[in-house]
Formats: sequence, C-alpha cells, structure tokens
Amino acid sequence: MVFGSRLGEVDSEVAGIIRKEVERQNNQLQLIASESPASRAVLEASACVMTNKYAEGYAHKRYYGGCEFVDLVEDLAVERAKKLFKAEHVNVQPHSGSQANMAVYFSVLKPGDTILGMDLSCGGHLTHGHPASFSGKLFKPCYYSVNRESEQLDFGEILKVARECKPKMIVCGYSAYPRFIDFKAFREVADDVGAFLMADIAHIAGLIAAGVHPSPVEYADFVTTTTHKTLRGPRGAMIMCKEEHASALDKAVFPGVQGGPFMHAIAAKAVAFKEALTPEWKSYQQQIVKNAKTLASALAGKGCRIVSGGTDNHLMLVDLSSKNVTGKDAETELGEAGITLNKNTIPFDKQKPFIASGIRVGTPCVTFRNMKEGEMKVIADLIARVLASKDDGRIKSSVKSEVKALCDRFPLYDLKWLPGL
Repeated sequence: MVFGSRLGEVDSEVAGIIRKEVERQNNQLQLIASESPASRAVLEASACVMTNKYAEGYAHKRYYGGCEFVDLVEDLAVERAKKLFKAEHVNVQPHSGSQANMAVYFSVLKPGDTILGMDLSCGGHLTHGHPASFSGKLFKPCYYSVNRESEQLDFGEILKVARECKPKMIVCGYSAYPRFIDFKAFREVADDVGAFLMADIAHIAGLIAAGVHPSPVEYADFVTTTTHKTLRGPRGAMIMCKEEHASALDKAVFPGVQGGPFMHAIAAKAVAFKEALTPEWKSYQQQIVKNAKTLASALAGKGCRIVSGGTDNHLMLVDLSSKNVTGKDAETELGEAGITLNKNTIPFDKQKPFIASGIRVGTPCVTFRNMKEGEMKVIADLIARVLASKDDGRIKSSVKSEVKALCDRFPLYDLKWLPGL
C-alpha cells in the first residue's frame, strides 16, 4: 500500500460512501436545527496532519515533545474565542458538548448534588439531568418546564422550583426552545438559591457571537457550547468560565474526563472562530433568524401550529397534532421527498419521544446556501404539501423534483475540491 495515495485510491468503498453523502447534502434540503455546513477552510483544517499529534496537557505544559506548533494553534483558538465571546477563560479541548457539560459538573459538583435543568420534553437536553444520561445518574436532577399557555419560560415558576429543590447548579440553554433566553433572570434565580449557573449555548452560539441573541457570558459561571451548530465549525466543543473557576475547569477536562485533545479539530475551531470574527458573520446570522421567522410564519399560514407562536432564533417547533400526523411519520414522509428534519416532542407532549407530536425545523443549512425569505416561503409550501398528502407517492415525487431544482440553484459543495475524493 502506498501511504501517499488519495482516499479514492486506497479505499474506494469509503470514498464512494462519502460521495453519496456529499450528494445527499447537495441535493436535499437540510432543515435539522443542530446542523450547519462547515466551510471549505474548516473542512481542510479538520483533515490536516495535526491529527497525527498527541498533545496531552495544555499549551506550553504538555506531556509529550514536539508540541510547539500545536501549542500555537491552541493558543490561537483560545485567543479568538475569548475575543469572540468576551470570555475570561476558554478551554477548547472538549470533544463534544456532552463532555463539556460533564467537565463543568465535575469541576464544582460532587456525585449526588442537585442540578436543575429544563425538562427534556420542553426543549432541554439529555445532559441537563435526564435519567438516561450520566447527568441524571450521578447527580440528583430536578426540572422546570415552560408555561402551558405561552409555551415560554416562566421565571416565577422557575424560582419556585429552585427554592423547593435547592440545586447546587442551574442549567439554562436548550436544544429545542425557539425564544430568547433571559440569562440575567437566570442569574437572579441562581443567586437567590446560592447555585452555580451554567448556560449551554450549543444551539445559539453563532447567533450570540453575532450579537443577534443575548449573551450569557456576563451572567453565567460556566458557558458550554458545541462548535458545529450555528458556530459552523468542526465537530467538537468548548467551555467558557469566570477566571475563578479556570483551574478547576481545566483539570476537570484533562485529566478529568478525557485524554489527548484532537489537535486537528482545535485547528479547525480556530478557523471557525476567525470566520465568526468577520463583518459578514453578523449579516449571515441575521439572515438565519430572518429565514426562521419567515418560514415559521409561512408554515403557520399553511395551517401548522407553531409552538409558542413563533421564533426568535434559528429554529421552530411545529405541532402536527391537528394534522393527524406524528412527528415520526412526518420525518419519514418529508425525508422521502428530499426534506431532512427531525421529529421532536412539543411541550407536555402525550406521545413518546420516538413518536413525538411535532417536528423541529431549523434554517442554518439553507441560509449557508444563500437562500433567503423567498425560498423559505417555497420550502413552507413544499413541507405543507407533503404533510397534507401522507403516503401519496406522486406528491412526494413531485416535491422531490422541486427540491432538487431548488438545491441546484443554491449549490453547497463542489466535489472537485473535497479532500481525497
């Protein structure tokens, strides 16, 4: 085997599968709210030779030799993240959002301590205390939800729950909440009960970096985020915290919950942060929100109920109860028509999570393709036609052709420059 050969020459099977995935992303409408396409620069950094380097420890304090250049790229990533979010301390080593949250818990909590997070069915995340997650197994979870009428956060109720369960940490920031989050109000609740405050901004980090969503950095003791959602970087995560927690946090990441960092991913994170520091970033994130508002309004005009009545960010929840379609069925039917999104529970859902009464719809991927408000109205019509014609193969075939034509007008990736193919 020639080790300098390209992927297509070494392993045609894997190369072929990757090509098919590229075609899927190019030819379908990606509306999964937790996905954003990475730029060519981020993809190139993700595939760089820094994947070869072991670098346990932190920049300039490693357990291995030969780290002088990976030190530089980690320094750069940290420096750019601090500037981007105005953070006191940043750790860019976490491999995932779940590991980032785990490190925060382990930095200031002990097993059995109480954490207060959003109920999963109302938009929370598994790592915010769900019994199936380490967070619900190692710590004592309690939950707040949204107001049944407004389907938005109710701080009077949150304060009441906090005073009852007396958590050592309160978690805010969600995976399926379409409204602005008042981080200052959460700080006031945390102070009232003497709790740490962690903001998980995995979904809205890109919006926060652009100033189109309020930032928690001033108010939260810890801020975690993935780097691959609206921040549009490589798969990975990072943690921001107040300087007083820096030492404990860094020790909780390494050696606490993981070993050697993925230096190629950190290089790609540095690239993504640089992209997010450009003037174009704000207008791009603003367009994501404009597109989300337009798509939500257009879907409502097609008879779909939008949870909480609209959206302030990049996503919306669509309640399909009145359509006599489950979230699971909608995900399947729309997928067959070339529209990719995910089933999702709605607040106080009576369906099980694997069935769900709703779908979650996001606009980052289509905005990356330079689609704007006009295209959102077209997408709403395509979705509505499929939902109104369950199991109608002719409708799905017609919509799929229209989806392909729309995607061809707004191309995503060019196979000619994708690494190794």
